[in-house]
Amino acid sequence: MPYIATTSNVAISARKQQTIKERMGEAIELIPGKTENWLMLSFRDNVDMFFNGTDEPCAICQVKIFGTAADEDYARLTETLTDIVREELDIEADRIYVAYEEIRVWGWNGGNF
Repeated sequence: MPYIATTSNVAISARKQQTIKERMGEAIELIPGKTENWLMLSFRDNVDMFFNGTDEPCAICQVKIFGTAADEDYARLTETLTDIVREELDIEADRIYVAYEEIRVWGWNGGNF
């Protein structure tokens, strides 16, 4: 049950969303037990965002997962998500945050895991 919300102050076209969706679908498998089959994604573009005092292109990927993962798995996913956003949205790596939240209870289909 992973969820990745990508927010940026640059435009993300429908074509780019599709490409990012496909790449993040592969990337989520860096976390053991997580697959694209359960991955939910959202995109917010053209948001008023400032980082390091400027409105130069920047982004944040907020990743929520049911359960926990090892630090090394998060490190690999951070590197991969950063590469995806850098390559697809032309944002420098040092202007991209990746944040994680581990969820203990996750609801789906009217019940909880």
